[in-house]
Amino acid sequence: MAHARAPVLEALETYHRSGRHAYSPPGHKGGTGVDTRVALTLGADVFASDVLALNGLDDRRMSGRFLEHAEELMADAVDADRTYFSTCGSSLSVKAAMLAVAGPGEKLLVARNAHKSVIAGLILAGIEPVWVKPRYDAARHLTHPPGPDAVAEAFGRAPDAKGMLLVTPTAYGMCADIRGIAQVCHDHDRPLIVDEAWGAHLPFHEDLPSWAMDAGADLCVTSVHKMGSGLEQGSVFHLRGDLVDPAVLTLRADLLNTTSPSVLMWAALDGWRRQMVRDGHELLGHALKLAWRLREEVAGLTGLAPLEEPELVGPDRSFAYDPLLVVIDVSDLGTSGYAAAEWLRNHRQVDVGLADHRRIVAQLTHADTEESCVVLLDALTELVKQRSALPPPAAVRLPTPEGLQLETVMLPRDAFFGPVEQVPVEEAAGRIAAEPASPYPPGVPVFCPGERISREAAEFLRTGVEAGMYVPDASDQSLRTVRVVAE
Repeated sequence: MAHARAPVLEALETYHRSGRHAYSPPGHKGGTGVDTRVALTLGADVFASDVLALNGLDDRRMSGRFLEHAEELMADAVDADRTYFSTCGSSLSVKAAMLAVAGPGEKLLVARNAHKSVIAGLILAGIEPVWVKPRYDAARHLTHPPGPDAVAEAFGRAPDAKGMLLVTPTAYGMCADIRGIAQVCHDHDRPLIVDEAWGAHLPFHEDLPSWAMDAGADLCVTSVHKMGSGLEQGSVFHLRGDLVDPAVLTLRADLLNTTSPSVLMWAALDGWRRQMVRDGHELLGHALKLAWRLREEVAGLTGLAPLEEPELVGPDRSFAYDPLLVVIDVSDLGTSGYAAAEWLRNHRQVDVGLADHRRIVAQLTHADTEESCVVLLDALTELVKQRSALPPPAAVRLPTPEGLQLETVMLPRDAFFGPVEQVPVEEAAGRIAAEPASPYPPGVPVFCPGERISREAAEFLRTGVEAGMYVPDASDQSLRTVRVVAE
């Protein structure tokens, strides 16, 4: 295919040259109506390229097929049969994928380390989750994706399940055995959906873990803005094989998709695909070298321990891991990941993507350079020097693996929309959750609507929030109270 082309970008360039006069949305009319102060911050070019898709970039029948051509090129680049662009983020795309496989009252195998957007999909669709137990490193309190054995066991419990939803990579870069899990699903003639939000870059370098389409998955969702060059909310989903009907996928995605898609996001997705096909291998190869060197240098800093293959991969752990997500254990500094992340932000203007009770995660991409790695390493070096001034470890009451295995006693939809009451968190144990509570990032719920809350889960959240954990989806973000099903 002609991967040197970028159909949406080219159409936008043509639009800019055409001197068109719009008497239609958007109301800023190419930026002429934007407040000067706004334009100074955002840039005039943002508004000049924020054009209507239908009867703007393209005609009223979309006969130029710019989007269609761009999606065809993206599909070819990642070895998919079909690709769909979404400008509503992977949080919406994963819901569309779920709806294409299961409907109200039907069962779907779901890895229990799924993102809160998956739980929202269960609630909206009325799907009954059959939870697949992740692997859990109790010593490090770190969750890994489930293995094929856990998926086979879940199908044994629910042979009528319509398919499986797997999360890989995780926000920590932990990767599942997609091929083995896909084989289990296909042995049951069921599709595998992969929430691959963190894996947009994986197809473009052989030293990275396998990606969904390469490993036999049927449908996957990718957030190009996370590890690629897409704008925030730029997402794609890829389809392969015949276990998911493309007409059904299109119809159910249309239930959720906006009718006002962002041409800016389309163009960024289109241009990123062109960049990766042309230069991705070289760019990612350089990024991998930077990541390995950074790990070596961080390992030489007293109190910091970058996790590597021996800690992350193997029996009861992950199948593989993405080395571009540099997971650094800071517990030997005598502080928490929350405190380390805040110190880096406040004192060195360095932001990390994820922090927990004992770790931070520094994300490298194809955009990083020798200089950007020096900035990070210098900041970490200074963090170590300031260890005596850092607050003590977070007093988080960490749950056991068993304390996180909650019993599902109601459909998530019924618990969420039914009669509820707000109770003190100290009284929540034994009650049925009517809301999700998801420390963010990574956004994996500790409990979901319909699950019976354990004392360990409640104490983990209560003490976690006191220590700096952020739980944005709880109705009471202080976690002093919890929303439960009324008795």
